[in-house]
Amino acid sequence: MGATTENLATTPSREVFLKLSEEEKASGSKVPAVPIFLRFPQGLLDPPTVFQRIREGKDSFLLESVKGSDRIGRYSIIGTRPFRVFSSKGSKIRIREGIYERKIDGNPFIELKRLMEETPVVRTPGAPPFTGGAVGLISYDAVHFFEKLPRTAVDDLAIPDLHFLFVDTCILFDHVEKEVILVHIPLLRHSPSETSARIRAYEEGVERLKGLYRKIMDGEALPSLKRQRSSRSFPVLPNMAKENYMEMVRRAKAYIKAGDIFQTNLSQRLTAEIGDLDSFHLYRILREINPSPFAAYLDFQEFQIVSSSPERLMLLKDGVVETRPIAGTRPRGKDPAGDQAMSAELITNEKERAEHIMLIDLERNDIGRVCDYGTVRVDELMVLEDYSHVIHIVSNVRGNLHAGKDLFDLIRATFPGGTITGVPKVRCMEIIDELEPVQRGPYTGSIGWLGFNGDMDLNIIIRTFVIKAGKAHVQVGAGIVADSDPEREYFETLHKANALLQTLETV
Repeated sequence: MGATTENLATTPSREVFLKLSEEEKASGSKVPAVPIFLRFPQGLLDPPTVFQRIREGKDSFLLESVKGSDRIGRYSIIGTRPFRVFSSKGSKIRIREGIYERKIDGNPFIELKRLMEETPVVRTPGAPPFTGGAVGLISYDAVHFFEKLPRTAVDDLAIPDLHFLFVDTCILFDHVEKEVILVHIPLLRHSPSETSARIRAYEEGVERLKGLYRKIMDGEALPSLKRQRSSRSFPVLPNMAKENYMEMVRRAKAYIKAGDIFQTNLSQRLTAEIGDLDSFHLYRILREINPSPFAAYLDFQEFQIVSSSPERLMLLKDGVVETRPIAGTRPRGKDPAGDQAMSAELITNEKERAEHIMLIDLERNDIGRVCDYGTVRVDELMVLEDYSHVIHIVSNVRGNLHAGKDLFDLIRATFPGGTITGVPKVRCMEIIDELEPVQRGPYTGSIGWLGFNGDMDLNIIIRTFVIKAGKAHVQVGAGIVADSDPEREYFETLHKANALLQTLETV
């Protein structure tokens, strides 16, 4: 017997929906979009199970808070069947809607903003932060639209600079309230001013949510994971020898000594041939090995992203901006006593503390460019967070977004994150382009969502597989300062790759 929806209520009621859409129409919005919600207890459901039950081919996503709190990991978001796919490389932009695709030239951020503004969404009391919008990624190299930087590194992955799925229907897990929230925003593209059209859109939206509920509840269970050493072997090859990485560090230290920069981040890439390995299976194992607050699985047509990022680049919610920089790393100990010793050494290490404070100042300056004067403050300073294989120093910086600024202004002011570029940021990015042999692609860019309601949440793409053409790529970096030891920094990059390499050994 299939799941029944008889006792489930959607909100708002039809009368309230019509009232809210009338108010939006009067305010001059192009398409009065009022979200409809259906809530029910989470029970035994989890995000990977629901994702597997509702996904329909490619162009699906799971943004999951596997580890977190009510502050940094409250919600997971799932979606499929986008009504629009936006993709760009350089100034070449592709926009696909159903079977139709158009290609244009221009600044992709300007075009993305224009498309987002077509669908303003009413903010309703008690609504979750994301009620529809664009979900996807911004590759590191998209920074060329904000800063004039050299392009000498090789673009060997050929991943889009921006790739976003526009969704009007999504599923959220509220991990604090232990409930599932189904969301749909009726997009009234034809005759939005007619009451009959709005009533029809509301009723169709309610039926769509009930159908989605039945699909979730009637779906099959995921096969259990077996955490054991894989019978398959996936040799991992670095894109540079140890000595080459150490030479990069020495050259960066020379720039520091010369006064060009104070700190930078240098990375290497590891690649494994994985053939037809199921990327979602890889994600399921990674989330168990390395649970993180900003994990993600993006299943696009030509590539997939499997991420267990611990770091938020930027949150914008109701006009309040938050960034959560990570700087300072040690490997986990072999036991609790070892963890305690590593934590004590990390938090008292003068090099790590100085580097962290320097990066906090950079983040304060970045968000200060778009926040009200006097509102930028550090509300969490140098706390320790434990992950499966490493311990990090983390802080939290927040401020109030200036009136007249929006999420795109915030991206321009802060992207990419200072913790994975350095201080000063622009000069560090020039040096990264000079020293690293390949373009970073998604690595140290951002995954997340841009809401039709004007809010946003983006991570920093670290601890991540980029999968394309049968290969899984992992890029890992280390922060370089004046007294960095090149060999130690090399091994720090490998420590950061441990969870991902262990995942490959387990699939």
